[in-house]
Amino acid sequence: MNRGSILVADDDAAIRTVLNQALSRVGHDVRVTSNAATLWRWVAAGEGDLVITDVVMPDENAFDMLPRIKKARPQLPVIVMSAQNTFMTAIRASEKGAYEYLPKPFDLSELLNIVNRALSEPKQERIEQRNDDQPESMPLVGRSAAMQDIYRMLARMMQTDLTVMITGESGTGKELVARALHEYGRRRNGPFVAINMAAIPRDLIESELFGHEKGAFTGAQNRSTGRFEQAEGGTLFLDEIGDMPMEAQTRLLRVLQQGEYTTVGGRTPIRSDVRIVAATNKDLRTLINQGLFREDLFYRLNVVPLRLPPLRERAEDVPDLVRHFFKAVESEGLQPKRISTAGVDLLKRYGWPGNVRELENLVRRLAALYPQDEITAEIIDSELNAAGAPAPGASASALPDDISIGQAVEHFLQRYFSSFGEELPPAGLYQRVLAEVEYPLVLASMTATRGNQIRAAELLGLNRNTLRKKIRELGVNVYRTSRHG
Repeated sequence: MNRGSILVADDDAAIRTVLNQALSRVGHDVRVTSNAATLWRWVAAGEGDLVITDVVMPDENAFDMLPRIKKARPQLPVIVMSAQNTFMTAIRASEKGAYEYLPKPFDLSELLNIVNRALSEPKQERIEQRNDDQPESMPLVGRSAAMQDIYRMLARMMQTDLTVMITGESGTGKELVARALHEYGRRRNGPFVAINMAAIPRDLIESELFGHEKGAFTGAQNRSTGRFEQAEGGTLFLDEIGDMPMEAQTRLLRVLQQGEYTTVGGRTPIRSDVRIVAATNKDLRTLINQGLFREDLFYRLNVVPLRLPPLRERAEDVPDLVRHFFKAVESEGLQPKRISTAGVDLLKRYGWPGNVRELENLVRRLAALYPQDEITAEIIDSELNAAGAPAPGASASALPDDISIGQAVEHFLQRYFSSFGEELPPAGLYQRVLAEVEYPLVLASMTATRGNQIRAAELLGLNRNTLRKKIRELGVNVYRTSRHG
């Protein structure tokens, strides 16, 4: 371990004692104080190899003092601690030049590792990036340990152009994180351009990404700019990257490797200055094993992996999220609301299959439909049940015994989208989902009926001729299934 002189500032005597003992035990020379004035006097006198300070001090905020410290001693690393564990705290710590941000309560072994790393690394000047006129918003909400890890990771990535891969279930806020990376990063003055691979016909994705020349294909009557050109100097967010066709994957890999691309039908390479942030709710390693995603592209995109936890894994953040969403709807002219203690407990126990997006839509409904100031647990329970949601700890409502498998898929999609406040799935989604699952459905039904096509057709809700056609199209081995078991 690299030993050094450490200056500690915190108005909490217990924290000063713990840090003094822990740092001294591993060989550091430690000086502690309860105020910012003493800390500044030590720093100005050239004392200390490292500073550990709380943000909120009795006489001065650490964020106000950090610029003076960086100006006087630009190579002095400063570790900032705070009990105000929000996204903006982590961002401000990074933008003010802090070496690291550590939320309270902190893990002592983690702190010691950060101290050792700070004392061991070559000293580099950190430049303050923040525009003080920029309003402080709260793009991400939550104080859970999982969200603190995300805040710290984002704060490190803000001033880099590293490619980030965001993974997580639908509704966890992947695009919100991508926008935060852009809006608080070095490319904030450039454009933020988003494209959803699952929402674009597969044969048009290359044109959407890279643009096309006049006459490049039937219907291309004029030259069209692609998303890469539109995002020049900024950030390109590739949502649902797992749905990108292989041909487009190859062209994207070329951009990441060589920093240039050509339009569809074009020949002249175009240099690209774009930061790539990708996102998916799929397991890309499984797609790689299935031959549906390029392994070399995966490693190019997965430079910085960032997993967003589902809401059920950070239930302690639900009250903060509810307050945040209620405040948002108040700005739209709706009356302020609060939720009863029992209601909050019910929300925390609920599984949230639609994650944060589902919670936001529920809050909006509650604010719009109920005039009373306090929303009770009974109201919340009725709203969740009305949306087709299972009660906390219960399974989804059972389907009728005689429902076909195809109808079951449609039923699931309708229930899933109703949780987001949508009446029906988007056009074409049912067909696309059914196309993905029809092979295993046909195989399973043929296996279950020992190859009896009449019974299998009944299970699937198909007539026998349609099932025969599907068996031929999908290549289901009827001989093998008829002798299964």
